[in-house]
Amino acid sequence: MKEAVAVAFSGGLDTSWLVARYAEEGHPVTAISVNTGAWTDAGLLELAAHAKRLGAVEHKAIEGRDALFDDHIAWLIRGNVLRGQTYPLCVGVERVVQARLFAEACRERDIKWLVHGSTGAGNDQIRFDTALRCIAPDVKVGAPIRDEARSREYTSKWLSDRGLGPMQSDAAVSINTGLWGTTAGGKWTHDPWSAPDGTWLTTADPEVAPMAEDLVIAWQEGLPVAVGEVAIQGWRAVQKVGEIGARHGIGRGVHLGDTILGIKGRVAFEAPAAAILLASHRELEKLVLTGAQRFWKDHMADLYGQLVHEARYHEPLARDIEAFLASSQHRVNGETRVRLHRGNLLVTGVRSPFSLVDVQQTAYGEHSALWTGEEARGFARIHGTPQILAARAWLRGTASS
Repeated sequence: MKEAVAVAFSGGLDTSWLVARYAEEGHPVTAISVNTGAWTDAGLLELAAHAKRLGAVEHKAIEGRDALFDDHIAWLIRGNVLRGQTYPLCVGVERVVQARLFAEACRERDIKWLVHGSTGAGNDQIRFDTALRCIAPDVKVGAPIRDEARSREYTSKWLSDRGLGPMQSDAAVSINTGLWGTTAGGKWTHDPWSAPDGTWLTTADPEVAPMAEDLVIAWQEGLPVAVGEVAIQGWRAVQKVGEIGARHGIGRGVHLGDTILGIKGRVAFEAPAAAILLASHRELEKLVLTGAQRFWKDHMADLYGQLVHEARYHEPLARDIEAFLASSQHRVNGETRVRLHRGNLLVTGVRSPFSLVDVQQTAYGEHSALWTGEEARGFARIHGTPQILAARAWLRGTASS
């Protein structure tokens, strides 16, 4: 019997070809799908049936949403992480979870040949290759779509010729759906002047969305613990907020940035949960953290986002930054109120038992009880000294020249 092969299986064109191709060559193929929010229970049953039709000896569905939230999204929320101040890293963290759980399932089955369907053009090939080799260094990792330069037209025809198609063959379309958001790339992404018309798949058209809705979110140590009047945590809280935001057309965006390979990339995304939770969390932090805390936290979180996006999640520095972020969140407790209205969101209220505003209410106004007017005058004079001296030096220098 030929060597067993495990395929990280999404059910799309590329991974369908991989399962059928290795099965035809006589390899026992195990198709493994890690659910990070793309499939319902019914969808997983259809996925299993599809894998068997392609020739897989086994299909294994693995629940990945708990790991996705606990190990990844939780840190993105605590860090208010946005790539280029825009994109909430919808895909990058999913790939790390998928690779990890995929590798663990292969280890349980003693499968040493692990295959994924990444192409040679994008970030995912780096994410899968790096994560798999960190987690399972003794296995063989393959990406035949990339390594053999197979086109979507080729794989689609290959499947159709064997009665396993037809499947989508439009090479310009790429969709990824997950808990933290949906991304879409098309021909329009190659032209930075082109608008993403017809791209939106999961959010309501803001022009026909319902009227404004106020949503209250409760927080404990930087993470949501209730949505509205319902106590809910983890990935279920993210899913709930996402469903509410999607009804109002929240979270649409287009990101243009640098890929791991050093070229520019452009993608449309729909991430209502990320939009609402990050804006709310950031506002709560403003209430309870000092200015110095927020300044350094922003820098550390931006670096953390780079590590995650650029396939360096397993860099030990990432664990150090997580420890810093965890320490910063001990007082990020309270409630936020967000108004959602036809594609827009506004954090309209925030409160916390650790509010720095509350402790200064009786001491701050036109006249502060914390200092006298004379003390304020002296502080203003001393505080401005470096600028005053620099201005005098400039005037003296220009006068003598």
